[in-house]
Amino acid sequence: MSAFVAPIAQSIWDMKYRLEQADGTPVDRTVEDTWRRIARALAAPEADPAAWEPRFYAALEGFKFLPAGRIIAGAGTGRSVTLFNCFVMGTIPDSMAGIFEALKQAALTMQQGGGIGYDFSTIRPRGAEVRGVAADASGPLSFMDVWDAMCRTIMSAGSRRGAMMATMRCDHPDIEAFIEAKQDPARLRMFNLSVLVSDPFMAAVKADGPWDLQYGGRVYRTLPARDLWNKIMRATFDYAEPGVIFIDRINRMNNLWYAEEIAATNPCGEQPLPPYGACLLGSLNLARLVRDPFGPKAHLDAGALDDLVRVAVRMMDNTIDESRFPLDEQKREADAKRRIGLGVTGLADALLMIGLRYGSDEAAAATEGWMKRIARAAYLASVDLAREKGAFPLFDAVKFLQSGTMKGMDADVREAVREHGIRNALLTSVAPTGTISLLAGNVSSGIEPVFAYAYSRKVLQKDGSRTEEEVVDYAVHLWRELHGDAPLPDTFVNAQTLPPLDHVKMQAAAQRWVDSSISKTINCPEDISFEAFKDVYLAAWDQGCKGCTTYRPNAVTGSVLTVSEGADRAPEADQGAEVVYLSEPLDRPQALDGATYKLKWPDSEHAIYLTINDIVQGGHRRPFEVFINSKNMEHYAWTVALTRMISAVFRRGGDVSFVVEELKAVFDPRGGAWMEGRYIPSILAAIGGVIERHMIAIGFLKGEGMGLKSDPKAVAVAVGEMPRGPACPSCGQFGLQKIEGCMTCPNCGYSKCG
Repeated sequence: MSAFVAPIAQSIWDMKYRLEQADGTPVDRTVEDTWRRIARALAAPEADPAAWEPRFYAALEGFKFLPAGRIIAGAGTGRSVTLFNCFVMGTIPDSMAGIFEALKQAALTMQQGGGIGYDFSTIRPRGAEVRGVAADASGPLSFMDVWDAMCRTIMSAGSRRGAMMATMRCDHPDIEAFIEAKQDPARLRMFNLSVLVSDPFMAAVKADGPWDLQYGGRVYRTLPARDLWNKIMRATFDYAEPGVIFIDRINRMNNLWYAEEIAATNPCGEQPLPPYGACLLGSLNLARLVRDPFGPKAHLDAGALDDLVRVAVRMMDNTIDESRFPLDEQKREADAKRRIGLGVTGLADALLMIGLRYGSDEAAAATEGWMKRIARAAYLASVDLAREKGAFPLFDAVKFLQSGTMKGMDADVREAVREHGIRNALLTSVAPTGTISLLAGNVSSGIEPVFAYAYSRKVLQKDGSRTEEEVVDYAVHLWRELHGDAPLPDTFVNAQTLPPLDHVKMQAAAQRWVDSSISKTINCPEDISFEAFKDVYLAAWDQGCKGCTTYRPNAVTGSVLTVSEGADRAPEADQGAEVVYLSEPLDRPQALDGATYKLKWPDSEHAIYLTINDIVQGGHRRPFEVFINSKNMEHYAWTVALTRMISAVFRRGGDVSFVVEELKAVFDPRGGAWMEGRYIPSILAAIGGVIERHMIAIGFLKGEGMGLKSDPKAVAVAVGEMPRGPACPSCGQFGLQKIEGCMTCPNCGYSKCG
């Protein structure tokens, strides 16, 4: 395993990508076996597979070309799996039958592990008339709740965590509710949200003009465009969502403008796709193509890059033919357009290795030059494939060349396309490459800056134990090999210290030569002003980006990693295999207020009592600990375990509403029970409902009876009564009442007068 730089890469390969038999016997004994498996599978569609297999292997060797994880894990395994990462589903019809048919298709796609994107703008707004049934429409957000529940259900059934993107047009009458939806911490947790921002809307924002919210030709409301823009900005400033997608720019630049209308993206945003479109991803590892790194002649090997691009395009085109698809519609879409998403990873490391600071004008110019070279080589490679195998079926030379992307191409590329056609409708995209970047020795992800030069990560081993390993950025590792403990040069910047507008500059530089889009997060400091924050989005618009996503750590969103101070030594983090610890547990005061609830499950002779105690932080109550008790000894072990686990989570602080989500998603295979007119799938779901109701009562979650927007799921379980008075010093139950001058407990009869 000499190809790996760090032990963590070995662990990732072993756990995620190594082919094994059903009994766990390894088929891939080394990573070279994995490369050979992939090369053989992707050479199979060729007329002469034996000629191409070694060329494909050479591209994979040394992690120079990194196919997406689905391809690494699935190609050549003999399994009927999709090699595509994500999908945009079909247009949702504005009818009950059509909506639930779309839900079924989404479930089938997610069952195979595919992330999905949807545009919910096609559903009529809340309160609109539903003809024939004398009712008002519930609106798109109510159906998004159904999608969210579906995704949680599939995840709880054992699949990988689902990922969904929901979009809505900026002129939909329910857009304000969409913008605010995830401010409720219990709602739409399986979705990323993005607003589809049009050119006319941006013009109205800049002109401080009016903006109509409309559907089906009817204007429901008019408001100042700038007010709506500020509402989007305030939500993402405070809650990191929704993102912004410049949808008219995407459609105008789309090579297939004449054959499709795009209204959604995959969950990470790097692939704007038409209905039933799918994203096939792969990344060129730029860090592996730098010659004389950190030396006086450091440069990116342009010739090696051209050769690698040409081989990678061919591999990805063959992948379309080798893949399976969850739905027939997805296969027909892929075959008709043959779009691929060839991107990069290790960009920030490559810049460091040639002596450029990420975010500088020089780095932006180098990035633009590299991306142009990649685009040029990719398009010419696809032209060569068209001459050999035929252009994609929907190719129309005249219309294709009129797209915004093709107008910017060099004349010789345009002429080659005109004369011979092109095999792939779109070719370039920059995806997030977190896991495969770690696999390749922890090169920087996508076009992102280095997040942390070194950090400590706990890695789960097959025997259940955890080992702690230092994970060092690829460029830092190389610097140490060459220069020992010498301080890192000033060019070493990271995502924590980089000014937000430098992020935008780099995204815009890359976007000029990416025909699809880019997944990029612009990190903003917690203390950035709201006006400066808004300037980031306006800069992204002005500089030609196709979308913008930011992240600002704060009390609501938390922080992705705990970063330590130090100039030459990296932000560090104590990071588990899938868990990042955000803070030390909160200290417990001597006394806490809370409430005790009685839960009577129909199949149990004895009731369960839940005591939830709260802590006050910043003038707001939040749950701090839980005690679960029952006389039924069959419940003893799991109630003690649940008490300890939930309390441990609550004491960590942050957004702990996911505890409710996870409990309510538990289904008992023996069946649930009907309680107060509602079906509750398990006793754990009932406990989740009690905790949720308590969170609503103390103001931690929004819900009924608080003058706030109600979450329809928030009252699914109504058991026990909320405290109506102080706690009894004798039995602990809340509800002491003053009767005839004495504080009296209605539960145990305790009374104290005076």
